[in-house]
Amino acid sequence: MAFTFLQYTVADRVATITLNRPEKRNALNGALVAELRQAFRDAATNSQVKVVVLKGAGEAFCAGADLEYLQQLQRNTYKENLTDSQELMQLFREIYELDKIVIAQVQGHAIAGGCGLVTLCDLSYAVPEALMGYTEVKIGFVPALVAVFLVRKIGEGRSRELLLTGKLVTAEQAAASGLITAVVPAEEIETHVAKIASSLCKEASANSLKVTKQLIGTVLDLPLAEGLSHAAVLNARTREHEDCKRGIAAFLNKEKFSW
Repeated sequence: MAFTFLQYTVADRVATITLNRPEKRNALNGALVAELRQAFRDAATNSQVKVVVLKGAGEAFCAGADLEYLQQLQRNTYKENLTDSQELMQLFREIYELDKIVIAQVQGHAIAGGCGLVTLCDLSYAVPEALMGYTEVKIGFVPALVAVFLVRKIGEGRSRELLLTGKLVTAEQAAASGLITAVVPAEEIETHVAKIASSLCKEASANSLKVTKQLIGTVLDLPLAEGLSHAAVLNARTREHEDCKRGIAAFLNKEKFSW
């Protein structure tokens, strides 16, 4: 599929999705959301893709909703706005539940929906200059969808502070709260993210990454006993997988092994 508002490339088992509206600070609109859904579906179904990197072209990662898009929402009927919200909901869920690792490369500000995208990623690295936050309440909106994921990621207390105040935080503050993984200097972030992606591709089993990600995403919803039972089943199933057999054999034989 040819994309208009993003770039999609695959190399060395890494799919790179680049938001490509630099003149609009990579702001979201309905068309970009649709293209993001397609790009993530392409990555999901491509057996040659093991890791996905999400980044933005230009100075910003993503400035949230496009102004024209916001104006259109005011003219929509409730049914139209519900349909639109459900499209964004599906995108968020598809990123969160993707059975491949998603890394955010945040080379500029990530605001509102843009910060929502960062929230969904498994790993995220930001330059020191990047500001992040959920500013929806300041324009009479509500950070409804992202709240579901943010509470799971950093807890209720920290989520309340960010979502209710709508304040922007520095990359260092975002890292301290657990919102992002780490802060990386601007001149190093491209290389750093590429190194992390390559390491995941070469040093970890695709099946192990998929199952571990699924476990992390579901365990919080389960009572302790049920969660442990579910984990025991996953343990047993994983031991029967070809990846586990190959990995253990290589380890026992002290063989250098690359996935």
